[in-house]
Amino acid sequence: MGYATIEDVAAGFRPLTADEDSKAEALIAEAATIIDAYALYAEPDAKRVVTCNMVRRALASGEGIPLGATQGTVSAGGYSQSWTASSGTGELYIGKLDKRLLGISNKVGIASPYNEVVV
Repeated sequence: MGYATIEDVAAGFRPLTADEDSKAEALIAEAATIIDAYALYAEPDAKRVVTCNMVRRALASGEGIPLGATQGTVSAGGYSQSWTASSGTGELYIGKLDKRLLGISNKVGIASPYNEVVV
């Protein structure tokens, strides 16, 4: 079970090969488990978009330049191109935008025993 289909992943990305179809199906199921660990009660549309983002990043990481790359270097014939790979290892992860879509964040909260609870 997952929150997106193979067609959802391919629709905003590129046509998938037969090998990528089977890999995407497994990644979609894994993404659902990860998403539920973070935001079980998030909106279904948000879960679908985040699933697609996660699976697309994982599938694209096998290509020459990872999806989401911002710096790195390739040189040939006196010319060079640079980018930085934010995550090029093919793992599923929830990015900053994904967290915002799911209604979660990295914010840290505190409670003080000296303050009254206001209802």
